[in-house]
Amino acid sequence: MLRGGTSALGIINFISFLISIPILGGGIWLASRANSTDCIRFLQWPIIIVGLVLMVVSLMGFAGACYRQTWLLRLYLFAMFFIVLALLFFIVFAFAVTDRGDGQVVMNRRFLEYQLSDYSGWLRERVADPQYWATISACLRDGHACAGMRRFARDPNTGMLVPEPAEMFYSRNLSPIQSGCCKPPSSCAFTYNNETYWTPNPGVPTVVTDPDCSRWSNDQQMLCFQCDSCKAGVLAGIKKSWRKVAILNIVVLIILVIVYVAGCAAFRNAKRIENDEPIGMARMTKSHPSRFQF
Repeated sequence: MLRGGTSALGIINFISFLISIPILGGGIWLASRANSTDCIRFLQWPIIIVGLVLMVVSLMGFAGACYRQTWLLRLYLFAMFFIVLALLFFIVFAFAVTDRGDGQVVMNRRFLEYQLSDYSGWLRERVADPQYWATISACLRDGHACAGMRRFARDPNTGMLVPEPAEMFYSRNLSPIQSGCCKPPSSCAFTYNNETYWTPNPGVPTVVTDPDCSRWSNDQQMLCFQCDSCKAGVLAGIKKSWRKVAILNIVVLIILVIVYVAGCAAFRNAKRIENDEPIGMARMTKSHPSRFQF
């Protein structure tokens, strides 16, 4: 191909290479959260794979444009079509599996409460699976998900640092996992001692109120990691993470579609130049042209 066509294709391939960077970055960000926060390790791989494939395909198309290898450019456009479809599928899937479930507002609490019954679908079934939840709960414990809960305040009488009072704790904005896994549900009406140590109130029938009340343990290795509220907190964290990445991928998808259309047009233009066909030349002519010329 001649320079005019290859230069346009080279620029388009370079742009698609740049687009692969935020896709790959989104997958790496999900992977970092999977190891420390959400503990869901299967979500990041589709994004990482799409980002890596797009990066390799872009380099392949760039090489095809520089070295005028038509078969590489054809393969580039063919692969780009399926990358666009894969990215579109992930966006639709991410919004479909996170369409339900929000935290519930509780009186005199700044943080939200989470219930597993508010969620449904494939993602809830996967998280609620006993074997899979055993892996997630172990990840939460090993990652010290509740370590950041502890805060201290200075006692005005002694001047010493003591655990923050209940009023300060109730005014905090906790993450979904902190709210669901590191404390008992507010419906249990337990007495606050510190952020991760609560004592039951004998006047409240905890078992009837919420099954999670009987699952709570002051053992710092147990806490509420077996509670349904903890599973709901994990789902709420996943929803936030997936929605952020999905919104980024919507922007990337729009740019990628524009780049793909421009790439197809540039490839056709380059083929015309290769065949010494003037750009814009009509492919069909009339056997008896009209007398009127415009």
